[in-house]
Amino acid sequence: MNRLITAAAYAAIALSFAALPLPGQSSPSAPPTAASVAVANPHYVALPMEIDVDRPAAEVWKRVGKFCDIGEWFQIPCTIRSGKDGEVGAVRSVANEVLVGKTELSYTYTQPVREGRPYNLYHGTLEARPVTATTSKLVYTLMFDNSMLADDAAREADLAARRSRFMIGLKNMKILAEGGTLPPPSPAKK
Repeated sequence: MNRLITAAAYAAIALSFAALPLPGQSSPSAPPTAASVAVANPHYVALPMEIDVDRPAAEVWKRVGKFCDIGEWFQIPCTIRSGKDGEVGAVRSVANEVLVGKTELSYTYTQPVREGRPYNLYHGTLEARPVTATTSKLVYTLMFDNSMLADDAAREADLAARRSRFMIGLKNMKILAEGGTLPPPSPAKK
């Protein structure tokens, strides 16, 4: 049986190479080549943010740690497009973000490559970190390539805008985790 599987694997590999054109030849059935989304000289930045919460980490995570809870604390629509909320591989409607890692009190997500746009390797991690038996902190870290921006001033402005937006989310998570309710969203978010 193993010999049959091995032979089939070798045959599949051989067929895949047989379909490739030789150097200098073009394949009449080859699809058009898309523009590369790779960035030649990336400039990766990390943007760590945190806020103290007057609740134990497990309680905080239970209240605001589901993958689509972002809809509530950012006051935007969020649905799970595929997979199951909280499981690696789930895709949420917010920028088609994919859950790529999780622990008991954290998750990490990424935004996928988009055709025609340079890939900035955007990742975010949200964590409820215990501080004491009754307190914790929410830590939100973004990591991405900002080399596509025009200059240092544009990069600084982008970081400031992201920090401002995500701190609003952290403050809203704190309110929710501590038992409060959020004010209605601003008209721009509806």
